[in-house]
Amino acid sequence: MQKDVIISVKGTQATPYDGLNILELITKGKYYKKGNVYYVTYKESAVTGMEGTTTTLEVLDGVVTLTRYGSVNSHFVFEQGQKHFSYYDTADGAFTVGILTNWVDVNVDDSGGDIKVGYEIEIDNARSGLNNFHMRIREAGKHRVNLS
Repeated sequence: MQKDVIISVKGTQATPYDGLNILELITKGKYYKKGNVYYVTYKESAVTGMEGTTTTLEVLDGVVTLTRYGSVNSHFVFEQGQKHFSYYDTADGAFTVGILTNWVDVNVDDSGGDIKVGYEIEIDNARSGLNNFHMRIREAGKHRVNLS
């Protein structure tokens, strides 16, 4: 199974210094399944500040792994109640971050679905912000997208 999809992403980041930042993105991508694992992949744009980067999410048993390759390279594992250490590599330098996942809500099947994650990022053992994202995956040309 492989499908062309429309991907809607709404992300929020709350930091003590910058307040609340919200990013919304609607883009096209691919959605496929290998074995019991669902994958969604898309190209980032200038809107996200990661133009030239391909993002892939892998979903298996409620664990979401986000991998980026290109102008930004990263590998984040979101597993509810767990802290994973990951890397983040940009043109400005590379560093290690801790990702503490507060909650994961995955509702996907062969036709698409929703992925919601709430997490905290730690840099040098200091919490840098509370984050969440909601990704909605719909087959292209089949559904209207509504993020409410």
